[in-house]
Amino acid sequence: MANPTLNERVLRSPLEFGLDTGIMSINGTILKTCFLGLLMMLTFGYNWSLIIAGYADKAIMLSKIGFWAGLVLVFVIAFAPKNKFLTITTSLYALCEGLILGYLSALANTYYPGVASQAAIGTFFALFGMFILYKSGLVKCNDKFRMVIYNSTFAIFGIYLVQIVLNLFNISIPFIFSNSPIGIAFSVIVVAIASFNLIIDFDMIERFSSQLPKHYEWYCGFSLLVTLIWMYIEILNLLMKFHSRD
Repeated sequence: MANPTLNERVLRSPLEFGLDTGIMSINGTILKTCFLGLLMMLTFGYNWSLIIAGYADKAIMLSKIGFWAGLVLVFVIAFAPKNKFLTITTSLYALCEGLILGYLSALANTYYPGVASQAAIGTFFALFGMFILYKSGLVKCNDKFRMVIYNSTFAIFGIYLVQIVLNLFNISIPFIFSNSPIGIAFSVIVVAIASFNLIIDFDMIERFSSQLPKHYEWYCGFSLLVTLIWMYIEILNLLMKFHSRD
């Protein structure tokens, strides 16, 4: 699996819905993605400011609300019929994720000043770098490429799932979650795989942009946001490992 919200099974023909809403465009998808990103930054900044102002308990509570509400919204958006409510559900998802990332980033920045801004810059560079690689054809999104990224992503999430279970018994997988050279190498690989998932997303959006109703721009914007959030968290984790070695 790569981005589970953006695949050919989900991106169906508009004829199945009978909706005369116009056709999805790449430019429209970019605008929707930027709008969702802006919403996320609003709650990101708010929860960050709570930490700075000394209201950590409130920030923690909001991040927990954001986590559970965001989790529910992911399933609603991914599996419910795609309709006009995508505007509302995807916007709510972006707001929820901002609460989580705002808290995590502020907490990380408390221990390692400047690390959050470095992770944000790294995410933007990775986004534009992958876009250039995709549009230039230097990286071709063929079946072999997709299979490698799908399998790699599945393996990474399998490792994370195992670690979540082990956490219940206060056990950690040796090395890979530490700041050791092995742990840093693992994080570099994860960041690379997360970045290459963007190329698959770009390809999927480009191939289906003339076949889907216009409201799918919100869905594809949401899907890109999911990948970007994962990439930001992984870059933040990698930078924290580097800083902790100083």
